[in-house]
Parts: sequence; C-alpha cells; structure tokens
Amino acid sequence: MTRPSAPAGHGYGQDPEPLEIRTAPAPRYGAAALADLLPSVAAGLGVPGVPDTGLVLEPADRVCVFLVDGMGWELLRAHPDEAPFLTSLLAGSLGGTGQPLTAGFPSTTATSLASVGTGLPPGAHGLAGYTVAVPGEGRLMNQLRWQPYTDPYAWQPYPTVFQLADAAGVATCQVSAPAFEHTPLTKIALSGGTFFGRLSGEERMDLAAERLGAGDRALVYTYYSELDGMGHRYGVDSDAWRGQLMRVDRFAERLAEQLPPRSALYVTADHGMIDVAPEDRIDFDDDWELGAGVALLGGEARARHVYAVPGAAADVHAVWSEVLGDRMWVATRQQAVDAGWFGPRVDERVLGRIGDVVAVAHDDVAVIASRSEPGESAMVGLHGSLAPVEQLVPLLEVRT
Repeated sequence: MTRPSAPAGHGYGQDPEPLEIRTAPAPRYGAAALADLLPSVAAGLGVPGVPDTGLVLEPADRVCVFLVDGMGWELLRAHPDEAPFLTSLLAGSLGGTGQPLTAGFPSTTATSLASVGTGLPPGAHGLAGYTVAVPGEGRLMNQLRWQPYTDPYAWQPYPTVFQLADAAGVATCQVSAPAFEHTPLTKIALSGGTFFGRLSGEERMDLAAERLGAGDRALVYTYYSELDGMGHRYGVDSDAWRGQLMRVDRFAERLAEQLPPRSALYVTADHGMIDVAPEDRIDFDDDWELGAGVALLGGEARARHVYAVPGAAADVHAVWSEVLGDRMWVATRQQAVDAGWFGPRVDERVLGRIGDVVAVAHDDVAVIASRSEPGESAMVGLHGSLAPVEQLVPLLEVRT
C-alpha cells in the first residue's frame, strides 16, 4: 500500500486539518456549466421545452458543437504551441468573457455527455459517476460501458435536447465514430435526428460542416475521443498527448474554415485531466483501514463513491475523513447533495446511486484499486474531481 506523505508544514504529532466541504468549488449549474450549453443554443434556435438556463449565447441559425474528450481549459492554455488556432479563440471563450465553463460533477465522460445531451445536471439525468451502485441490487454499474446492462430509459428518462430540436423542425444530427451509434449512452444522452458514423477526424469535420448547411436551422454535434485516450495511457505530459492536441487543433480549424453562412461553432470538452504519480496513489485493495465497512467502491480514482455495509456509513465517513480528509473533500451523501455538487436538485431515483461517502481529490492524489480495477489503476492521466484542471472546460466560438 502506497500512501502519500502529509503535506509540508504538518509537525510531528499534529493531525492535519480536514478540508471543509464548503471550500470545494461546486459547478456553476444554471449559469456556466456544460449542461447549460445546448439549452442556450436550442433556445436561440426557437426550440420549445428545453431546460431553463441562465447562460445566454448569441443566437445563430446553424450551430455546431464540437466536443473534444479530455481537452480541459487549463491544459489548453498551457499548450499554445501545439494548439495555435484554439489558443487564438481563448479570449472569446464563454460568450466573449474569456472564461471557462464548469463540466459538472464528477468530471467524467459519461456524466458530462449526459449533461450535454439532456441539458440537465447529474442529479436529474442520473449518470452520477463512472461506476455507481444500482440501488437495492448490491452491484455497480459502469455508465460509460453500460455494464451490466440496465434499461437505459428507466435509468435516464428525460428527453435529449437533440430530440426536442428535431421535433421542432431543426435539422439535427450527430457525427461521431460508428461504434457509438447504438450504445445505450448514445440512446439516452445524444440521440435525436440522424446519426452519421465516420471513422476519421477529417471525415467528421467535413461532414459536420456539410450537415450544417442542410437546413435553414441546423444543430450538429461532433465528437473526438482520442485525446482522452492518449492522456489515460501516456499522461498529459507526453508527446503522444501533445501530438493528439495538435491534430485536434487542425480539425477545429478545418471545420471552422468550412462553416456555411449564419453559423456558430462551439468547441468544448467534457473534462480535463491530471497525471498522478505512483507515489501519490493509495491502493484501496491493500488498505484495510479504508476498506473497513465498505460494501462497494464506485466512481473512479479522483472521485470515489463509497457504499457502506448497512449501519456502517458514519464509521466509513469518519475513517475516510481521518485518512484522506486533508487531501480530499470527504463528504457524506447528504453533504454532497446539499453542497450542490450534483446540481440544484437530486431526483429520488438518483439518490441511492450516490455513495454513502463521496471522496473527491483536492491534491494530486488518487485512490486506485489495483485488483478490482486493474485497467483504470494503470492509467497515467486521471480525472473526475472538482479540481480546476479537471473541472474547467473551454467554450470557444467561431461565427460566420
């Protein structure tokens, strides 16, 4: 078991002060969160029935959203040489304010894509983590891979913004990798209109631009995942990751150059990423202290849902707070809900999916599980937390 040393300044015999839950930066739901993007866009297209949002973007007749998996705000700002075109748009992010969006919590792909597509925070759409407990069944569900299978429409019953736009007569489509067309996550988060599968990034950009011109009002979504893949495998401080960012920059410029008249292009992301060193990883599978009273360990290394055996929730919270509370925000379920981490409301069907304890990385630390999660534990780049490097994402804009 590897446990990081206490931060500098902690003297011998002193217990470090736990982080206060109120100091965690909650996502800006309803004002500048990823969930607010499509409702604002759709409202500008005259689509009725979209979720309310305080985010106001200048309307356009044709709108394309290009989502780059893993391209956090802080990472993009740190790599101007690799992404000169995207860097040139930073000052105009978030409607010309030069500010980022917040991804939502946890800052992970399944949660964020559901927020994008439904226009709702996680507490409503219910995809509240990478893996979460299925209430009453004593098992975890992976919401990215949708394993084990659960009825998608019972799990996430709300319509997508794409479905509302399509019903309102907007030419609506998604342009993505063919493998995503029939996945449960696509069905409940991104469906509506027509799905076009294209393998290469260049093909996706060209077709997205073409589909924008297919109607007087159009909404097109396109997606690129390979930057995130390189980050997980090699880390964001790797040539492989930087090479992918260069490709993303060329793709975005290629798409921008082909926009038809009266168009707006928004380039955004689902989360950022951070490399966590081996010495800063705590292995839950080898830590009897953290494992005591725990029935299921969900979430991911930087944002853990901890499910206690009946009657042990308070003890689990106390132990996790004592062991990790100076490096992670360690909240009870109710504290996390009250702090607004999952949104202004949490639907009743979603409450049991949230851990009895929610542990969220503040420092460069991760709680891995080397035996039960060997693939995830081997990843170099990680995400999920409320920390700015993971939570903040760009909203870059090009108009014609």
